[in-house]
Amino acid sequence: MKDLVMMDCTLRDGANVVGKGFSADLTKMMIEGLIKSNIKVIEFGNALGLGAYESRGAIAPLTDGEYLELVQPYLDQAELGMFIGVTNVNERNVELAARYGLKFLRIGANASDGESACEAIKLVKKHGLKCRYSAMKAYVLNADELAEEARMLEECGLDELTIMDSAGTMTPGEVREYVEKMVAKVKMPVGFHGHNNLGFSGSNAIAAAESGATVLDCGLMGMARSAGNCPTEMAVALFQRMGQMEYIDQYALLDFIDKELSPAMKEYGYHNPIEPIDLVFGDAGAHSSFEKIFRDVAAEKNVNLYKLIRGVSKLERKTVTKDICLRIADEMLKA
Repeated sequence: MKDLVMMDCTLRDGANVVGKGFSADLTKMMIEGLIKSNIKVIEFGNALGLGAYESRGAIAPLTDGEYLELVQPYLDQAELGMFIGVTNVNERNVELAARYGLKFLRIGANASDGESACEAIKLVKKHGLKCRYSAMKAYVLNADELAEEARMLEECGLDELTIMDSAGTMTPGEVREYVEKMVAKVKMPVGFHGHNNLGFSGSNAIAAAESGATVLDCGLMGMARSAGNCPTEMAVALFQRMGQMEYIDQYALLDFIDKELSPAMKEYGYHNPIEPIDLVFGDAGAHSSFEKIFRDVAAEKNVNLYKLIRGVSKLERKTVTKDICLRIADEMLKA
């Protein structure tokens, strides 16, 4: 498995859970939380992309210009970019992105519509931006057809292509076939963006990575259109078990979700489908019936709850006692 890049799409696709875009406060909160966790490839802005505010009536709390102004302090801390529908790729929009210092634009077009994107790719490259591409509704073409379209787009100058399972309909076997065939056809990085409609978002992310994809789209707390994306924090837990994404500070990420993001999203009626503690129970192999013991000892000894759960679970999974927890907590404090 090649080294994996996490692209967090919460601030773009995730904005669908509140309308067409997040507020300034939530945008700043999430960018800072992601950077603090060392997740530094971030897509943000209007849920329908750059230019959609005017052209498609996708009214968000901020205009494109206001989102671009907002991210200026973070440009040297992360690779920030925007999505843009292929019909909105024009001189004005691309020049705006370049002028405000974005690192990339990701062109979105439905699979089979790739020929319409060649000039758009050239325009993005002319302005010095990395050009990514989302093959939306990837499943409308078979794996061979999509791979051939990717080859054509690469010849137009494309830097990276994401296979987008827009309906969450693909199974791990299908993801493997699509990724393997595309990786064999092109030299550019291949990414995968999966929705969770059939509950396969995590399995499909693993299948994509094992088949040669090197970029994975995710969303904090699973936030995205419809049934959501693969949760960022779940992907981190899964791939760190496989020796990947070790550059991400998982504890900082979970702390951010617990203390800042989850409380903020409750105001919008959004409920986290997998709470951080349940994620850690699954990752550590710890039964949730021991939760009170873990919490009591973590509070008594003032140690990180999630580190305690993992530490104890390496030693004992069947019967967790307070004595075992106290011993591990003391070892944590000494370390």
